Amino acid sequence: MILRELRTPRLRLLPVKAEYAAEMARVLGDPALHTFIGGAPEDEGELRARYERWAAGSPDPQVTWCNWVVELCAQRRFVGAVQATVGPAPAHLSGYAEDSRIAEIAWTVGTPWQGRGIAREAACALVAALAQEPVERIAAVIAHVHPDHHASAAVAAAAGLVSTDVVHDGEIMWRLELSETGAGSRQS
Repeated sequence: MILRELRTPRLRLLPVKAEYAAEMARVLGDPALHTFIGGAPEDEGELRARYERWAAGSPDPQVTWCNWVVELCAQRRFVGAVQATVGPAPAHLSGYAEDSRIAEIAWTVGTPWQGRGIAREAACALVAALAQEPVERIAAVIAHVHPDHHASAAVAAAAGLVSTDVVHDGEIMWRLELSETGAGSRQS
């Protein structure tokens, strides 16, 4: 799978390691980051345990977890995270062949670094890497965005995803078709 370092002009996306938990707990520690997704920030120990689970891989052999921290190169510090869960098409997504692989992506940027295009740049790099992935041959990239989270909707659009009519758990599904196998160019 594509879990390798990714680069953009300003960013490095580094595969998550447990040793990143202390810095990332500070980056992701603002409760405001959970306004649209619910929950609360994890402390260093909780985040370390999560990163260790991610490194061990999904217990489902059909699912691949890919998680990166986002480093702002000029500051040499972590500023956020992106992820892709690659697996069979979820139940709420129809029209794909049984063996199709779908990548569900998400992104988070710490509050002090928001509004600088970091999420857009990181999400675009992630989508580009998924589109070029030779092993998985991903049919589509999807993201679920809260209808009131306009900044995340702008990130999804910048990464090439299109809003659909599908609502799952109160969030709008955005989608980018990467292959003609599966649902084709249909965007709903």
